[in-house]
Amino acid sequence: MTQIITQVDAFTNTPFKGNPAAVCVLNTPQTDEWMQNVAQEMNLSETAFLIKQDDGFNLRWFTPLVEVPLCGHATLASAHVLWSEGYLLLSEIARFYTKSGLLTAKLEGDWIELDFPVNHSQPIVAPPELSAVLGITYKSVYQNSLGYLVELESEELVREIQPNFQQMKTLQIPDVIVTSMANSGSEYDFISRFFAPGLGIDEDPVTGAAHCCLAPFWHGKLGKEQFLAYQASSRGGVVKVYYSGSDRVFLGGQAVTVMQGKLITP
Repeated sequence: MTQIITQVDAFTNTPFKGNPAAVCVLNTPQTDEWMQNVAQEMNLSETAFLIKQDDGFNLRWFTPLVEVPLCGHATLASAHVLWSEGYLLLSEIARFYTKSGLLTAKLEGDWIELDFPVNHSQPIVAPPELSAVLGITYKSVYQNSLGYLVELESEELVREIQPNFQQMKTLQIPDVIVTSMANSGSEYDFISRFFAPGLGIDEDPVTGAAHCCLAPFWHGKLGKEQFLAYQASSRGGVVKVYYSGSDRVFLGGQAVTVMQGKLITP
C-alpha cells in the first residue's frame, strides 16, 4: 500500500519554524496500531489521520506514544493540506469529526481560523515539588484538563525557564503550561510555553490546545476578547486568539508545507 503523507509547519508562514505536524489523508481505514506506528516513525509531536465522511472528515491525532483528544497545530496543518492539495475548495469550510466533537476551520485571507472548545482552568494549591521541577518561583497555579497552568512574573522568566523533565514525569500531572504578560511595548499580549513529557514531548513548539486554556485565563485577567499570542519555544509561533466568554475559542494561524512523501507499507 502506498499512502501520501505531508509534513506541515503550523502557526508560522516560515519553513522550519512553528510546530511541524504530519498529515495523512487515508485512502482506506487503518487500525489504531498502524496509525500509532506511523506516528512513532514520523517522530513529530503529532501525526494527524483523516478519512472522508459525507460532509467532512474524521480526524484523529497521535503523538509518538499515545492518541490525544485534541490538537490545534495538527488540525491547522490538516486544514491547510485539504485546501492546498485540492480535497476542498478554498471557499469551503473544513469540518472535522473528532474525540473533542465537531471542529471547523475556514480561510481568512492567508490565515486559517479554527473553532475549538474552551478549556477553563481552576486555581489550586500547587504540589510543593512543582517549584523544584520548574526551577523557578511562580506567581499563581491553575489546573485544567490539559495539565497545570502556571503564571510567571515576566516574559523573561517564561523564555528562560529550563524544567527538569525527568522530575516532571513523576508529578501527578506531568504536563505544564507556563505563561506571562508580554513585555510593555511588545506586539504580543501574552506569551507561553508548553511542556508535555507525559505525552512524550518535552516541549511542544506551538500548542493550539494550550491556547484554549490561555484564552479564558487572559480574558479574565485583561478583560479583552482579542489577543495576539506568542509561544516562545526555540521554533516559536504566533497565534491569534478570540474569546468572548462563550464555550468556544477561535484560534488563527498560518501554515506552510515543507515536504511530502510516500509511505510504503505492506
